[in-house]
Amino acid sequence: MPLNALPSHEDKHATVRSMFDRIAPRYDRMNRLLTAGLDQRWRRAALDTIRVGSGDRVLDLASGTGDLAELAAARGAEVIAVDFAGEMLRSAQKRGIRAALVQADGEKLPLPDRSANVAVCGFALRNFVSLPNIFRELARVLEPGGRIALIDVDRPTTPVIRQGHAFYFDRVVPFIGGLLSDRAAYAYLPASTAYLPPEAELIEMLRRAGFEDVQRTSHLLGAVQTLTGVRGKTT
Repeated sequence: MPLNALPSHEDKHATVRSMFDRIAPRYDRMNRLLTAGLDQRWRRAALDTIRVGSGDRVLDLASGTGDLAELAAARGAEVIAVDFAGEMLRSAQKRGIRAALVQADGEKLPLPDRSANVAVCGFALRNFVSLPNIFRELARVLEPGGRIALIDVDRPTTPVIRQGHAFYFDRVVPFIGGLLSDRAAYAYLPASTAYLPPEAELIEMLRRAGFEDVQRTSHLLGAVQTLTGVRGKTT
C-alpha cells in the first residue's frame, strides 16, 4: 500500500489483515508509546461507562492482542475475543489473555443470536469494510438490553488543537512507527480516519442497526471518541 494512499474498498479487508499480522509483535509496545499509556485509560473508562462486571458475556470485536478482553476478564466477565488477524490472536495467546480466541470476520461472526450481553471494540471501526453491516451483526449477537462501547480515533475540531494534533498524528506517528515497527502501517493509522463517518452519521448508523440511547464521549481534546449504546428490546 502506498504511504499516501488507502486501500480500495475491494482490497481493504486483505490489506488491513496483512498489515495487522505484520505489526502484531510490536503492537502493544507501540500503542503505549504513541499514546503515553492513555489508550488503556480510555479502555477502562469505556468499560466503566457500560458497567462491565462479573456475570457479563462480553464480545471483544477486533480484539487485537487482547487489551480490552484482558480488562473485561479482570472484572469477572466471560470474554470472547474475535479478530481476523491470526498473528494478533497468537500474541493474545502468548500474553495469557483469559478469553476464548476466535479468528473470524466481524461481518460474519460465528456466534449465535443473543449470545452476549456486552460488545466492545477498541480502535478498529475504521478498519472494517462496512460499518452498517458490523453494527447489524453486533445487534444480532447481543441480547435485548445489551450494551456496547466502541472506541476509536477522531480529529479535533478546534483549529489550533486540530493543527497540533495533525502535526503529531500525521507526521510524528508515521515517523516513529517507521523507525520502530512498520512504516506503511503507521502511515495508514492517521490516513484511515478518512474512513470514519461524521459523528451524526455514526450515531444514525447505530440507531438504524437497532441501538438506543447512543452517546458519544470525546477524549484528549477531541483526538479520541467512545460511542456507547443499548440494543433495543424490539430489534
